[in-house]
Amino acid sequence: MKKEDLGKLKSLNQNVVLATVSAKNYQKTNNKLIRYLTQKVNIPGVYVTLNKPYETVSNIFNKEKIDTRLIIFIDAITKTTNEKIKKTKNCLFIGTPENLSDISISMDQAVTSLPGKEKFLFFDSLNTLLMYNDVTTVARFIHFLSGKMRAWKVTGIIISLQKKGNEDLINELLQFCDIRLDFK
Repeated sequence: MKKEDLGKLKSLNQNVVLATVSAKNYQKTNNKLIRYLTQKVNIPGVYVTLNKPYETVSNIFNKEKIDTRLIIFIDAITKTTNEKIKKTKNCLFIGTPENLSDISISMDQAVTSLPGKEKFLFFDSLNTLLMYNDVTTVARFIHFLSGKMRAWKVTGIIISLQKKGNEDLINELLQFCDIRLDFK
């Protein structure tokens, strides 16, 4: 990831970003984006995880020395794995990536509870939503989500893996986003 790509995020205050990431660099790119937002820009945010349990994401961030005190997590996968949930003050555990209403309500609660004017919402990931929902439902949800991000006045980042089959959906979703960033 280039420094100028990260620099673009700083100028994207209150915009919706569709970020495409290669599968090979997926976790590394997510780490850099979250580190940039929480440490360089120093804004609080919400991290919606649909494919890795909160505990896993939290451990990865801690190993990478990413300060998670500024982040509220929304975990929509742990309950599907039948893992025992250890309640924590900075994570909301919800049903499944299939339950878009619960995701939406949790995001609203988390974003509005954050202090300050500047905030971010990091949505990880579009591809996982597609495993649980059809393309039309996902497109409608992203349209709804982009509108909510604007209403909340947050910098919104929606992550999607770069896949050949995703290009049509990505192009459709771009009409709801302000910018597309491609991280190879």
